[in-house]
Amino acid sequence: MPSDYRSGFVALIGRPNVGKSTLMNHIVGQKVAIISDKPQTTRNKIRAVYTDERGQIIFLDTPGIHKPHSKLGEWLVKTAKDALDEVDLILFLVDAEQGFGPGDRFIIENLKGVKTPVFLVVNKIDQVHPDDLLPLIDHYRKLYSFKEVVPISALQGNNTSTLIQLIIKELPEGPRYYPPDQVTDHPEHFIVGELIREKVLQLTREEIPHSVAVVIEEMKMREGQDLLDIRATIYTERPSQKGILIGKKGALLKEVGQRAREEMERLLGTRIFLDLWVKVKKDWRNEEMLLRQFGYRNEE
Repeated sequence: MPSDYRSGFVALIGRPNVGKSTLMNHIVGQKVAIISDKPQTTRNKIRAVYTDERGQIIFLDTPGIHKPHSKLGEWLVKTAKDALDEVDLILFLVDAEQGFGPGDRFIIENLKGVKTPVFLVVNKIDQVHPDDLLPLIDHYRKLYSFKEVVPISALQGNNTSTLIQLIIKELPEGPRYYPPDQVTDHPEHFIVGELIREKVLQLTREEIPHSVAVVIEEMKMREGQDLLDIRATIYTERPSQKGILIGKKGALLKEVGQRAREEMERLLGTRIFLDLWVKVKKDWRNEEMLLRQFGYRNEE
């Protein structure tokens, strides 16, 4: 490892659905965070690790900062804000296609009390005309003094290598915190649960996505076979939501299971038997005990 090797922690913040998870997955080369067209997909700070010969970047993909409407929502916003004090650099991701919004102003106000350097990363540049990009960047620059401004397309990978180069240059000299081939510090059962939740988000609409939590009850290799048994429970808040999730003759739940299993098998490199159940926990998003039980808790 060279003597000028750099390493550090980088927080991705931004309004919900601006492409934070897409960017992180693209940079590390595989899925470590779930992707959906629904806002507030990310609920946990997800550490993704990028390593090359110049340095190591540990990304925290924080929940989108938004006005909370439940205890879960309050926890998500607190998690995002707390991340700003734990890192060496902040990437503020904005959506070039959506343009400036009230949520961006709210985030910028929160950034004004932070000493950590901030890059403005303008995502989805492939969706807008270049002539519209400079006025948008100027608008953000008038509101905050960004260390760098980097236009990218996370989906297509445009300019992401430049972004990585600038990030590493900004990080302090330091060691490798993780082995070179490691891309996340989350255990497999967490990623498996997130994959199931992603498929629910993709296949349901309206109130269902945000009322869902997934708990992995059991995960073990079947004795004498190259087969991983996974038993998981999908919790929702109302009996009507349970009915929607299961679907007519179990069709929707079967589709969730099939999509999740196929992706798990690619990720884990083994055959999987996935056993899915749906249960109701009334108003779990406002119950402290259930929020802790489902893995959403404040880390004091």
